[in-house]
Formats: sequence, structure tokens, C-alpha cells
Amino acid sequence: MATLMQTMYNLVDTAYIGRLGAAPLAALTFSFPLFFTLVSFNVGMGVGLNSTVARLIGAGDEAAAANTVLHGIASSLLCAGVLFLLAEIFLNPLLTILGARAEVHRLAADYMRIIAAGAFFMFAMYAINCTFTAQGDTVTPMKVQFFTLLLNIVLDPLFIFTFNLGITGAAIATDIALICGLILAIFFLQRRSALRLSHKVWHFSLITIKEIFAIGLPASFTMLLMAIYMMGINRMISGYGTDTVAALGLITRLDSAVIIPMVAFSVALLTLSALFYGSRRYHLLNKIIVFAILVNISFALLCSITMFFWPQIFLRFFTNEAEPLRLAVSYLRLEILSFPFLAITISCNRALQGLGYGLPGLVINGTRLFIVALPLAAFFTIYCHYNFRMVAIASLCGSITSATIAGIWLKKRLTIILAGP
Repeated sequence: MATLMQTMYNLVDTAYIGRLGAAPLAALTFSFPLFFTLVSFNVGMGVGLNSTVARLIGAGDEAAAANTVLHGIASSLLCAGVLFLLAEIFLNPLLTILGARAEVHRLAADYMRIIAAGAFFMFAMYAINCTFTAQGDTVTPMKVQFFTLLLNIVLDPLFIFTFNLGITGAAIATDIALICGLILAIFFLQRRSALRLSHKVWHFSLITIKEIFAIGLPASFTMLLMAIYMMGINRMISGYGTDTVAALGLITRLDSAVIIPMVAFSVALLTLSALFYGSRRYHLLNKIIVFAILVNISFALLCSITMFFWPQIFLRFFTNEAEPLRLAVSYLRLEILSFPFLAITISCNRALQGLGYGLPGLVINGTRLFIVALPLAAFFTIYCHYNFRMVAIASLCGSITSATIAGIWLKKRLTIILAGP
């Protein structure tokens, strides 16, 4: 739930901004891959922190776990600073490359500059939340993210409509909500954490930083590949017109609403996998992985069936514009075919990360997006000039490929572990 709510900030912004027309909605569509880039590194650093701390707790070394938490928070803030500087330098040319023009370009730039400034609060809050998750406490992070999301929901209409700030107001509201969320996370960290954090447990360890980044960076790049893929798709689709770009933005938001809960459940799988692996309880390790995969597949199938029969119920949450809605409905009924295969891929990747293997997820998703899906999408839209819905077929082919590779990779690792001494 906590991971879902992190991406829900952008979904909430879309729900309000969609009422302003197709151009602001298209601006959010162009900005979403950039926002997702921030989320990618944020979640990736959290994965590295979570996996490392959970394995240390499972091994009974709480002092090392506490020291790792402090290193993880510092590393996340450093990562946020680097991304903020890159956004300041490259935002305008990047939006131009993605296909944003004129008013849409200006709106997207205004939104992303403010969101990028809030990365420091976003990264610090998520690192603290991952500290609780690594200890087996998923309720406290959910409370923090739920509070932040509710505050964002309240502030968005105030800044967008009452103060008449439009898309800029949505970004300001998100940053204010993140600041308040960070304050609450620090409050809980001081009072609820089982790990005692203070300057007394801190001792700089390059090995600790390397271990966090060894898992965190591949996890970040795994999600970053998705952001780059979305940038490429946006570029291809931009030639179909503003309404088509807006429609693709609606689909992207719905995809997030389905995928992020699966990612969130898989983060719990990551934590439990790391704990059971660290404590050598391999029989429980195998059972929890199988259970998590089945739960995610069931959730994906439920979402697919529901969205196939009643797509407009979900799409109208974001906009009432007739043409983007019509285009989005036709695309969505193909897109949902990918959900069950994504459930398998996501679950297997998180399980491997919990076992300490960060690279497989990067390889698997790289294959899905850049060896299969993106080349096929380019072939269908640029070379063959097919309807933009063929992008969904390309995505399906990539998802089937990644699910197959991920399942085989995880099975081989588990076979080695279960057969070991």
C-alpha cells in the first residue's frame, strides 16, 4: 500500500488536471516518465536498503542493521541531489526530444521542475519507510504514505482551482504533502523503530554503501528502463495528435494503479525472502514465493476482467474529454492482456532481489522492453503505420517473454539454494 500511494501522487494530480482539458493532460503524459524516473531511483534505493537490513536482522546483527539504515538514508539523499541537478540542466531539451511542443512543453516543464525539487523529501521519507518494512512493520509506512496522499488530495484542488495555479499548483501541493509526510516519518522513526538509531551506531562503511547500491542500482535501473520505454512510446505516439497522447496518458495511469499494488505486495515478498534466506529457513522461503506469485496473478486477472467489461468507469476518474476516452477504451482492452504476465515478472524479480541478486531484474526487464516491446512498437507505428493500439500488442509480447525468463531464472536459483548444505 505504501508503494502504491507513492505513485498515487501523480494519479491524483492527473484526476484534477484532466478537468482542465487535453493540453494539460498531455503535459502530464510527457512528464510522467520523468516523474517515474524519480520514483525508479527512490524505490531502487529503498529496495537496496530493505534487502540489506532485513538480511542483517534475519542473521541477528541489529547493530550492523542500524548502521546500514543510516547509510541508506544518506545514500538516498545523495541520489536525490544528483537527480535534482540533472533535472535543472536537461529538463527542457529532454521534453523537446520526447515530442512536447509549445504550450504542452511549457506546462510539463513547470510541473516537473517543482516535482524535482521535492525529490529530497520523497527520497528521505521512502528510505525511512523502508527501514520499518525491513523490520517487518508495514503498517507504519502505510500510515505515513496514506497521510501524505490524503493531504495531497486536499491541497490539489486548493492550489489548482482556488489559487488558479493550474498544473503548477498540483506540483506545489505534492511537494507540501511530501514535506509533511517526511516530518511524520521522522516522528515515527524516533518512537517506533525497533532499531536504535543515533550517532553512536554510525561508523562509515564503504562496504555497506556498496552492498546497498549493488542491489539498489540494478533495481533502480530496472524501473528506469520502464521510464525510458515510456519516453520512447510517447515520442512515437506524439505524431498521432494531442488526443492520442492524452489517451495514452490515461492508460499509463491505469497501468500504474494495477502494477504498483503488485509491486507493493512484492516488496513484502522481498522482505520475507531476505529474512528467511538470512535465517536459513529455506522451506518457508519457497512457500512464501509461490504464494506471492499466485496472489499477484489472481489480482492481475481480477483487474483485467474488470477493466475489460467496465473500462469507462476507471477512465472517467481522470477526464471527461470524449475523444481521449474513446481512444483509451480501445487501447485498454488490449493492454490488460499483459497484466498476468507482468505479475509473474514482478514477483520473481523481487524474490531474486530479496535473495541478494539485483542484476536479474535489470536483465529481464531490459529484454522485455528494449529487445522485444520497443522494437516491435516502432515497427508497427513507424514502419507499418498501424493503429496506435498495436503498441499494446508489442507490450504483450514483451511481457510474455519476461515472465518466461523470470520464472526460469528464479526456479534455478531456488533449486540451488534448496539443494545446498
